[in-house]
Amino acid sequence: MSATYLSHYNSIKEASLFGRYINLNHIEDLILSCTQFCEVDVLGFSELNAPIYNLTFGNGPIKVLMWSQMHGNESTTTKAVFDLLNYLKTDSDDVKSLLNNLTISIIPMLNPDGSNVYTRLNANNVDLNRDAQNLTQKESVVFKKHLNSFKPNICFNLHGQRTIFSAGNTNNPATLSFLAPSYNLDCDVNMVRKQSMRLIAAVNDKLQDIIPNQVGRYDDGFNINCLGDTLTALNIPTVLFEAGHYKDDYNREEVRRFVGLSIVEMLFAIEDNQQNTFNHELYFNIPENEKLFCDILIQNAKVNNEICDLEIVFVELLSDEKIVFIPKIEKIIKSSKKHAHKCINANNSVVLTHDSNQLYEGYSNDVVLMNYENYSLK
Repeated sequence: MSATYLSHYNSIKEASLFGRYINLNHIEDLILSCTQFCEVDVLGFSELNAPIYNLTFGNGPIKVLMWSQMHGNESTTTKAVFDLLNYLKTDSDDVKSLLNNLTISIIPMLNPDGSNVYTRLNANNVDLNRDAQNLTQKESVVFKKHLNSFKPNICFNLHGQRTIFSAGNTNNPATLSFLAPSYNLDCDVNMVRKQSMRLIAAVNDKLQDIIPNQVGRYDDGFNINCLGDTLTALNIPTVLFEAGHYKDDYNREEVRRFVGLSIVEMLFAIEDNQQNTFNHELYFNIPENEKLFCDILIQNAKVNNEICDLEIVFVELLSDEKIVFIPKIEKIIKSSKKHAHKCINANNSVVLTHDSNQLYEGYSNDVVLMNYENYSLK
């Protein structure tokens, strides 16, 4: 099952998709090439009239709906979706069984306008994940219409998260995080949430062998305007995926593999009801995400004649159809408690801006002067 996915991953990975910038132009031909394997249709159009595609695999009685890039700058799960599509095209007995038992509806890119300019929001600067109730945007209306027509038994809400998140109060990055969304302000657990929790517990059990202690649980604070909360309130079990950071994987190429594996693991669990062998309480054993990371930590830097630590995060910018990572000093602090994906010991050296001025919070540049010599933060 999921072991088959891993063993065949190099052959099913969609090689044409790489990096963080994925827009409709990158995937449209891939979508249209699927017509011999599945049903491909246009559900509707975005605010800027871009098509919103849907692909339907299988003809089983259990209906699974998943969507990616509701936020245009969260592309890792879209890459994983196209790896998944290649897997579903294979002729293996596992896939045949899966598609005989499930009907899988996949919206690879719900926010094509935001994806084009690499922003969380749509063309009207609206967060589609806060528009589930008011349905003010065309993309939200398109989704709701498809939801009502398809009538899924379960939903996968595919997202990405920043490098700042840790898996609990640890120095482990939250490489993947999951959420069983709430349906009320008290975050009560009903049978609908229990189904989602069991699925997450099932996939976490597998992931601990692959990325031990790097799975987090996303905050379940209730907001009825969020799509996952709305779906749970409508009695549709929903699992929210958050693709996070893995060591040295800023292009999220390793993480896409873990996301694809998780999706496949959940699909097979749904097919043969594996998740019901897991107590939903195991969900709460997954540590809740905390914001304990920065990208770079420069320790023991001399700034304004004081020894300080510099917490640096990367700002993602779209340039020439690529995402560039610009280091930005988030905080200058006496003694940082943050973990970092890269640590640098300045050994009490003077650290200045690239043009020899005093450092300040908010300074953004690839270079600092350390002991009056250029030091690259790339």
